[in-house]
Amino acid sequence: MELWTLIGFLVAIGVVMWAINRFGAPYIQADILRLLNVAVIVIVVLWLVFTVFGLSLPGIYIGHPVR
Repeated sequence: MELWTLIGFLVAIGVVMWAINRFGAPYIQADILRLLNVAVIVIVVLWLVFTVFGLSLPGIYIGHPVR
């Protein structure tokens, strides 16, 4: 994955989360919104670790499978 693609994904995720927190907060319970924020942060950090360092779990491929 190219660096620009990675940055683009991070910006897109950030904009979506900003919009949810800004405009969706009155309609979503605070506990659910906090859970959503934490879940997105954990998933993005794990995705970055797997993408940048090339780690993989046995039988689970992120990106293109190694041949």
